[in-house]
Formats: sequence, C-alpha cells, structure tokens
Amino acid sequence: MYLNNNVTEFILLGLTQDPVRKKIVFVIFLLFYLGTLVGNLLILTTIQTSRALGSPMYFFLFYLSFSDTCFSTSIAPRMVVDSLLKKATISFSECIIQVFTSHFFGCLEIFILILMAIDRYVAICKPLHYTTIMNRRVCNGLVAVAWVGSCVHSLTQIFLTLSLPFCGPNIIDHYFCDLQPLLKLACADTYVINLLLVSNSGAICTVSFVILMFSYVIILHSLRNHSAEGRRKALSTCISHIIVVILFFGPCIFIYTRPVITFPMDKMIAVFYTIGTPLLNPLIYTLRNAEVKNAMRKLCSKKLISDN
Repeated sequence: MYLNNNVTEFILLGLTQDPVRKKIVFVIFLLFYLGTLVGNLLILTTIQTSRALGSPMYFFLFYLSFSDTCFSTSIAPRMVVDSLLKKATISFSECIIQVFTSHFFGCLEIFILILMAIDRYVAICKPLHYTTIMNRRVCNGLVAVAWVGSCVHSLTQIFLTLSLPFCGPNIIDHYFCDLQPLLKLACADTYVINLLLVSNSGAICTVSFVILMFSYVIILHSLRNHSAEGRRKALSTCISHIIVVILFFGPCIFIYTRPVITFPMDKMIAVFYTIGTPLLNPLIYTLRNAEVKNAMRKLCSKKLISDN
C-alpha cells in the first residue's frame, strides 16, 4: 500500500470559479442544507416521540432520515464554506475521511430503502403474519446488518484508494472528494482498480435498484386483492418509496457504473443526489403521509402548550 504520497492536500475547483456564481452557490446550498437538517431532524424527533409511529415502517424511516442527515453533512457544509474561499483545499486525510463517510451513509441509505421495501412486501402480501415476521428484534437485526454492510463497502473503497500512489497534480475538478476524481489523479495504471470500484459501487447501485423496482412491481400487483381503501393507503406509501428510489438511484447509477470518464454534467448530477435527495425525502414522506403529518401537528401543539 502506498502510504508515502507526495500529495498532502487537494485543491477542489467546486461548481464554479466565478466569484458572483460562487456567492449564489453559497446562498442556495446553505438554504438547501438547512432545509435538509430541519426536515430530517423534524422527522427524527416526531418518530422518536410519537407512539402512533411505532410500526416497523417508521422505524426504518427513522434510519433513512438519519442516513440522509449524515450523508448530506459529510458533503454540504464543506461545500458551502468552500464557496466563500478563493482557493478551496482539503488535506489528504480529510479527503479520505470524506470518501469513507459519504459512501458509508450513501450505502446505508440504499440498504435502508431495501429494508423499507421488504417491510412493505410483508405488510401488503402477508398481512396476517406481519407483526410476527417484522418484530422489533428482526428490525434491529436488519438495521445492524445494513450498518455492517455499509462499513464493509466503505472500507473496501478506502483500501482500493489508498493502494494508489498520488504524486501530483492535486487539482480535483469537483466540489467534494469522490472516487472517480481521485482515480484520475493517481500516478499509476488505475484500470484494474477502476473495475473493482465500478463492480463495488456500481453493482450495489444497479442490483439494489433492480431488486427494489421488482419488489414494488410484486407489491403493486398484489394490491388487486385488497379493498379500495387498503389499495389507496398502500399505493400512497409505495408511490412515495418508488419516487425516492428513482430520485436517488438514477444519478448514482449514472455516476458509478461507468469508467473514469468525466462529463460536463457530472457535478450537477452529483449535486442532485448529494444535496437534493436528502432535502426532498422529508418532503415526500411528510406530504404524502397523513400519519406523519398528524404526529407532527401533535408534536407542535405540545411544544406550543409547554412554551405557554
């Protein structure tokens, strides 16, 4: 493993080098990040304090909001601060940490979305056995497996990255440290490493997306045997999940399932899944879910009464 690299820091070019546009980036993405924090923390607090939201679906939604918050926090704050700097730099160790955390929480979100699909499948296709199959012990075990799987995935990425020598140049044409931009800077043949990275990240994204879409096809097909009210409620929940899956996996598959070739739209597509999706998830899950909205109203009412 190459531990003695000549490169001790990287220069991040960000989304733009234009001073006026950098100020616009600062304002927009600061608002996006604050919206992400407020929305996801509100969901976390609501689920944690509401007895009505004690089902496995909301147990997994809690961890989805948690992973969204951490995933966005691993990228957005530095991006916001860097947009105010004339020259944005990041040390080699900080860059590696950012790669680890972004991939860890991004992978955790993928696994949580799969667990949410499993939960909906059991709830809709095997309703009589739902409470037995999806008990708290099973749910805790599934989440623990998701954490371990995410850690293994991220450690693999870090190991492969650290196996490469970096001797210059040190300019990353991106707003955060990610695998593809780093591979371009390595002063060694990265063909095999790139194949391993694509087979890791790309396979996780693509296979998970196929599994999720196939599971929701099965779920939607099984709804024909339910009552009109049951169909309406199940459809509302499943459509919310499908929207989240498409918004998150579409950009990820585009970025991580191809060789180290950069396109002009890469950074904007990365913005969509690193900044946009964590902001949209709370909106999707609250606006389309009556139980969450009612629990939030009760939480706000209790807060107002306690303040008075």
